[in-house]
Amino acid sequence: MRKVYLNPDMTLEEIMRAWPSAISVILRYRMLCVGCPITAFHTVTEACREHRIDEGDFLEELRAAIAGG
Repeated sequence: MRKVYLNPDMTLEEIMRAWPSAISVILRYRMLCVGCPITAFHTVTEACREHRIDEGDFLEELRAAIAGG
């Protein structure tokens, strides 16, 4: 598995544009970020807080999806 540079201060829009495979994780967590206009401004940290999702678990799954995709 290759190392993926993913920063929690990145916006979800940046992540989805750079790594489309991340979208499946966002949807699996039932986050409403795909297609949302706020996605351009919400960082991973902010989105996890807003959706009450454990940031560490979310980042781990994002990294795995990105590395595999």
